[in-house]
Amino acid sequence: MNKLEERKEVKETVRPVRGMFILGIGSILLLLSLVLAVSLGSADMSLQTVWQSIFQFDSGVQQHQIIREIRFPRIFGAAIVGSCFAVAGALMQGMTRNPLADSGLLGLNAGAVFMLACCFAFFPYLPYLYMILFSFLGAALGAGIVYGVGSLSKNGLTPIRLVLAGAAVSALLGALSEGIALYYEIGQDLAFWYAGGISGINWSHLQIITPWLLLALIAAMTVSRSITLLSLGEEVAVGLGIKTGRVKLTASFIIVVLAGLAVSVVGAVSFVGLMVPHIVRWFIGQDYRWIIPGTVIYGALLVVLADLAARTISPPHEMPIGALIALLGVPFFLYLARKGGGMV
Repeated sequence: MNKLEERKEVKETVRPVRGMFILGIGSILLLLSLVLAVSLGSADMSLQTVWQSIFQFDSGVQQHQIIREIRFPRIFGAAIVGSCFAVAGALMQGMTRNPLADSGLLGLNAGAVFMLACCFAFFPYLPYLYMILFSFLGAALGAGIVYGVGSLSKNGLTPIRLVLAGAAVSALLGALSEGIALYYEIGQDLAFWYAGGISGINWSHLQIITPWLLLALIAAMTVSRSITLLSLGEEVAVGLGIKTGRVKLTASFIIVVLAGLAVSVVGAVSFVGLMVPHIVRWFIGQDYRWIIPGTVIYGALLVVLADLAARTISPPHEMPIGALIALLGVPFFLYLARKGGGMV
């Protein structure tokens, strides 16, 4: 492929008009879902009450306290988690050209939970900031083992081989986490991270994770054009002057940060990073300068709606959002596998 053909192929991946339309629709849907998530729950609130809690807050009104101190942190945490998982999945799929890539399927989530188990067992009073750092290390550990195991084959890495290695490593790290939980009697503390839930998040947690998220998203947008070229093939990227090694290292660091952040908040939730990038890519095209903002919005939308469903299906009981998302994610994964692992 010559330079002219390469540039033509890159140009064909750009759909700016459609991208703006899809981002606009997603932003409206996300805003509506945030309003619904604040007003609905085990105790429904009127939209007027929500408005008053924002602009006419009265600390003596119990409903205002519930909205300000419980529901706002929860829905913002859900949006952050969805964005983290979705952007991490998009970067993984573009960087590796593996359509089945997802932080949950490739061991990052299991690695982060394993390190959280170690935190609870050996450092039970560790501040939340250090728990996030341990989640980063765990995500990097899981990814390193999976890619190491997947590379042992003579035929090299393939999408299915990576998924199989991810399943094996996730099972191993999960078993080690459960063993630590049983031996040190911390199973109840870890149950939250296994099931996936956002009920424990508060404003102090958001103050810690939001700057990390913003830095990671800025970095992701910085490498978005290079990821677009990598998704078309390493030869195309090299031919257009991209230093692929540096881009992959930077993208890997961003993925570890995003996956670690999300797991430290919600636990080992899978399939968000698998589904959302494919759906956004189907509408917008292959340009990651549009895919990354799209996954931020639609990943947040998915997890906010999943959390809303978890709270309203059987109140006052709450379902784990990981299970709800898996009801959509497993059929989607089987659909991709049946296609032979091709991009949607």
